[in-house]
Parts: sequence; C-alpha cells; structure tokens
Amino acid sequence: MIDPSEVHAASEKLIDENSAFREFLREHADPDELDNQFYILHNVLFSGYNCSACGNCCRIYYIVLRKGEVGSIASYLGISNREFIATYLTLIGEEHGIKPPCAFLSPDGLCLIQECKPEVCRDYPYTDKKERLSAMWSIISAAEHCPVVFEILERLKMIYQFK
Repeated sequence: MIDPSEVHAASEKLIDENSAFREFLREHADPDELDNQFYILHNVLFSGYNCSACGNCCRIYYIVLRKGEVGSIASYLGISNREFIATYLTLIGEEHGIKPPCAFLSPDGLCLIQECKPEVCRDYPYTDKKERLSAMWSIISAAEHCPVVFEILERLKMIYQFK
C-alpha cells in the first residue's frame, strides 16, 4: 500500500488516467457488479489498514455535522452545545462543521471523539456504499488523500484490465 505521505503526489500523476478510467467504467462496468467489487476491496483493504497511521482525511476535510451530532459530541466532551460551537466549530454554509485539521485528531493519529465520531467520518471514504459508478469523481478525489482508495482504484484498473 502506498505511504500516506506519498499518496497525493502519486494521485496527481494519475489524474488523466483516473479520469479516463471513470469514463471507461461508465461504458463497460455493470453498476451492481462494480458496487460489489468496491465493497469487497473496501473490506479486504481496510481490514488490514490502520487509519490512525495516516489521518490525511482528518487533516484536509471540513466535516459538516448532522443534526444531533453537536449535542452528542458536546455531551461526550462534558461541555455545553454553545461552548462546543464557540470552541470547535465554524459555519460551513448554514451548517456547523469542524475545519481542518480536525481538533479531535490526536498527535498519534487517534480520534479523540471516536465513541461519538460524526457519521461522515465513520462512513468515509464511502467505498463500501452503493452507486459508486455515479460517485467516481468523489472517489477519484478521495484517492488523492486516502491510500486505501488509491489502492482500490489501482486494483479495479487491474480487474478491468484498464492498464
């Protein structure tokens, strides 16, 4: 698996190839089979990967909190919603969110709010979800930061004999 510190540069070199692969999949892949392939690769690769050794996603993405997450995180931290909002959040559009780097990413890469981690964080990078063909741009974007997504794309290219 590619080193987290190298994934961005490697992905930048593959922008045109990944874009062409997206178009190839749109013409040649069965959407349900592709979802299954993503799901299998996601589970295989993440089962042996320690995300805390990377943390790239925590360093670059704004995290929009869903309804109720402000209260559950504030409660977990033992502070009021108002204090949590004032201390940790910013407005992203009309929603509250955590700006990067995430204030809850510890120096050793662990999530300090793991027990009540926002849904968007728990689900990232969404490679085990349905309708991946229609989400290929976001997957290609995630491959710029996530070594596992980078590897999933490279393995899919081999499966489809794209390279």
